[in-house]
Amino acid sequence: MKTFQFSPSPCVPFHDVEVVRRVRQIRKSEMTKHWNPDFRIQIVPDADVEFLWIADMFHRIKSAADEGRRLVMILPNPWPSYARVAYLINCFRVDCRHVWTFNMDEYANESGEIAPETWELGFMYALKRYFWREVDPALRPPEEQIQGPTNDNIDDYGKRIADLGGADICYSGPGWTGHLAFIEPDAPEFSGTLEQWKEMGPRVCTLSPFTIAQNSLHGSFGASGDLCAVPPKAATIGPAEVIGAKHRIDLHAISVGGSAVSWQRMVTRLVLHGPVTPRLPASILQTLRTDVWVSESAAADVEPRDDIGY
Repeated sequence: MKTFQFSPSPCVPFHDVEVVRRVRQIRKSEMTKHWNPDFRIQIVPDADVEFLWIADMFHRIKSAADEGRRLVMILPNPWPSYARVAYLINCFRVDCRHVWTFNMDEYANESGEIAPETWELGFMYALKRYFWREVDPALRPPEEQIQGPTNDNIDDYGKRIADLGGADICYSGPGWTGHLAFIEPDAPEFSGTLEQWKEMGPRVCTLSPFTIAQNSLHGSFGASGDLCAVPPKAATIGPAEVIGAKHRIDLHAISVGGSAVSWQRMVTRLVLHGPVTPRLPASILQTLRTDVWVSESAAADVEPRDDIGY
């Protein structure tokens, strides 16, 4: 029988066929094996990933308070989950004046204008709404310690983190393109060799069409594939801020509406077991001390499912 052969679309950021074929065949039982002992991959039940993230974040905040030391955190945008951290802070009356938070990214328009914190779909708006406004005012850190990229600070955003000694913890999770924060593999603003790329700091960059499609499924944009609802650019930290953090936790647990459908299942394999390359930005974590939490769903074997359409 004659087989049908084709090459991946050139618009796919990473399309090394041999690498893709290899990682596609990685079974769930093999997922946690890695050449770097400091890159620690764990498979956890789907329901536990959010709990682990909340527990880790609260533990770091309270431990730093108990020890009288500063805590610098680079935060992603899981939105309502932050309210649970706020609840624990209030319950245990943890004074957060020692905490500095830096949002890892924020949307921007086609002209590079970064969304203000008053934009209801923005990340800073969400962080303050779901996290800091839920914390008792007496326990909150000063306003200037709650930072996100803006047009006024983007040029020295990385320096602000570095001047505090770098982040103590950077939380992340890969996008469909393998992006880390909004560090896109096909953004011209992040072009360069691996060594050049590793030294790049915060900037406004062009979002991949795949990221726009991914984010159009978010509840904030209606969970309906509304491509025009997602801004075309974003401000983001760079690889330098991720590398400069003292520790990193990477979460892989996204499925479509809690179903068995997960665009993250394949890119998880690529960024955890593919080559370290700017074409897969989150792959840089393989070389760094990182804890990786992969949900059972994301770790599931990649195989045909005749019982599922889209």
